Amino acid sequence: MNTKEQELLALIRQSESMTLEFKSDAKCLPDRELVAAVVALANSDGGKLLLGVEDDGKISGLHANHFNTKGLPALIANKTNPPVVVSAEQITIDGVTIASITVPRSRQLVSTSDGLLLRRRLKLDGRTEAVPFYPHEFIQRQSSFGLIDPSAMPVIGITADEVDPLQRHRIREAIRRFGGDQSLLPLADHELDGALGLTTTIDGTIRLTVAGLLLLGNEMELRRLLPAYEVAFQFMHGTNVRINEFFRKPLLQTFEEVEQLFKARVEEEEIQVGLFRVPIPNYDRRAFREAFVNALVHRDYTRLGAVHVKLDETALSISSPGGFVEGVTLQNFWLWHLAPEIPCSLILSSVLGWLNAPVVVLTAFLKACYVMAVLLPTIACPMIPR
Repeated sequence: MNTKEQELLALIRQSESMTLEFKSDAKCLPDRELVAAVVALANSDGGKLLLGVEDDGKISGLHANHFNTKGLPALIANKTNPPVVVSAEQITIDGVTIASITVPRSRQLVSTSDGLLLRRRLKLDGRTEAVPFYPHEFIQRQSSFGLIDPSAMPVIGITADEVDPLQRHRIREAIRRFGGDQSLLPLADHELDGALGLTTTIDGTIRLTVAGLLLLGNEMELRRLLPAYEVAFQFMHGTNVRINEFFRKPLLQTFEEVEQLFKARVEEEEIQVGLFRVPIPNYDRRAFREAFVNALVHRDYTRLGAVHVKLDETALSISSPGGFVEGVTLQNFWLWHLAPEIPCSLILSSVLGWLNAPVVVLTAFLKACYVMAVLLPTIACPMIPR
C-alpha cells in the first residue's frame, strides 16, 4: 500500500466531516445525486468526495459505470452552474477500487444545472448533511469571503430623516473624547453621515446603511429592522448572577453603558515596586475596550445571537456571533490586516480613534496579562455551519 492509499484510508477511518463526503456506488449512484454532493461541498468548505465508500466507512467499491473516472470532471462541469472544476482519480485499497474526487471551495454560489442550490452543515449529533441554500444566507457567504460588507448595505424601511439626533451628538462627543478624526467635527449633519458611510442614496432618497442604523437608529427601529443586534452583559459572583443586562440601544450608547458597568467592577490593588506603589487592576480597561469594540464591529449581524460580555472573579470573556473571513485562521489572524474599505472599521477608527486591528487587541491583552501576572488570553473561533 503506497503513501496515497494510506492517507486515504486514514481519512476514511476519521468518518465524514464538513470536508469529507462518502457516497455508495454499489447500485450506481445517479448523476443527479453525485452532482448535488459536489455542489454542497463547493458551496461550503470544499473537500473530498469518495465514491465507492459507504456512510459507515466500509469500502464497497465503484460500480462498473464509474470505472472511467476520467469522464467524471467533464460530467460534473457540464451539470453545474457555474462549472465546478474537480479532479478525480482511481485508488485501490485492499483490492477494492474507489474514486477520490477533489472539490475546490467556490468563491461564488454554485448550483446544479437543474437549479438545485445546496450547502453542507453539521447536525446536532456531529454528522453532516446537505441542506438547501436559502437566499437570506447568501450575504453570510459573500461576507465570509470578504466580498461584501453587510454594514454598508442600505436599510429599507427608514430614511435619514428618522434618526435619533442625540446619537449624532454622541458621535461628535466620542470624536472629542477619544481623539478621533477632528476634521469631522465642523461638518454638517448630512456631511458627517456621508463621510462616515452612515447613509447612501437610493433612487434619489437618502437612506441609512446598516452601520448608520446601528449608530443613529433608536431602540425601536433597531428591534424592528435589525433583530439580530443585541449585547448582553453578565457579572457572576461564584454561581450567583449579580448582573444580567441586555441592550439593543444604538451602538455608541450601548458601548458607553456597558463600559460603565465594566468600570464599576474594576478593582485595583497596590503593590510596592522600589520606592513606588503601583496600582494593578483586576481587569485591564484598555484590553477590554479594544476587545469589546472588535466584538461589536466585526460580528456577523446577519446571524442571530448577542455579543456576550461575561465577568466573574477569575476571567473576562467576550464572544460574538460569526467567524473568520476567508483566509483568516487562528494561526494567522493576528497578522491579518483589515481591508481599508470595511465601513464599520473606518467609522470606529474615525470616531473613537482606534484601529481595531487584531494585532492591537492581542498586544493589549498580552500587556495586560504581563502587568497583572495572569494566564495568557484564550482566543477561539467555534465551528459554525456555513
